[in-house]
Amino acid sequence: MQEIAIEHIVQQLANIRESALQQRQRLSQPPKLPSRKALGQCVEWLGAALFPNRLGDPDIQANAINFYVGTTLDKALRELQHQIRLELAFKAPSEPTNQFRAQAHTLAGQFSEHLPRIRLQLDTDLEAAFQGDPAADSVDEILVSYPGILALIHYRIAHVLHGLGLTIIARLITEIAHSQTGIDIHPGAHIGDHFFIDHGTGVVIGETAIIGNHVRLYQAVTLGAKNFPKDANGHLVKKFERHPILEDYVVAYAGATILGRVTIGKHSVIGGNVWVTRNVPANSHVTQAHSDAKPIPAAA
Repeated sequence: MQEIAIEHIVQQLANIRESALQQRQRLSQPPKLPSRKALGQCVEWLGAALFPNRLGDPDIQANAINFYVGTTLDKALRELQHQIRLELAFKAPSEPTNQFRAQAHTLAGQFSEHLPRIRLQLDTDLEAAFQGDPAADSVDEILVSYPGILALIHYRIAHVLHGLGLTIIARLITEIAHSQTGIDIHPGAHIGDHFFIDHGTGVVIGETAIIGNHVRLYQAVTLGAKNFPKDANGHLVKKFERHPILEDYVVAYAGATILGRVTIGKHSVIGGNVWVTRNVPANSHVTQAHSDAKPIPAAA
């Protein structure tokens, strides 16, 4: 059988690639991006350091936990430091990569100081899931099996990195969880304690969303933007507050769509498949309009 001639395809792809790099002004030695695969491993190590008995080595002995956490955390932070250096170099392509070694070390250290708080926040999320789901038999079951908790582990790690200016790494980490769970949380969103995502598939939380404490979302809830204004050159305006605010104790049921910079007041309930584009006062209960449809008479 004659081999497929691919040389001309390779050349065409090279031409397209060169043109794309030239448009992005990265033709000369384009810098490497952080690695999605390496960051996935890094988050696994961080999860194991945060929850060694459940997400770490199943054979770990009680007297070795601190040693295990220390060595696992060391691996995670070393890899994270390398990925940070790649992001810093990517954002400043005219500078040599080695120049960012000290800055990457500092940022990794700053991130590590947030890990105890991340663990405490995740504990509140686990408690919210246990109290909110009658099907849950234990917090341990939730930690190892619920997609909402997996997404929150990634989000809470990524949110800290996003706050440190590491926006590429943060986005990659939340997108890893997105691909695994169907839950799309932008790392820039602000989410309080005791947050519970039940079932989870199809949940979308936008970049500038603000979620208070003790909030619960069900599957296919969207906290999105209502419109996308453009500047004088026709380019999308970015980095403005365009997503909803959910105050404490809000519940949004399956399929609810909340768009724009609107505020859902405390203790409000947003019913399933409701479309909300205006502020909702505290203690409200928003549901679909009742159908006026009448049954069709049976054929004679």
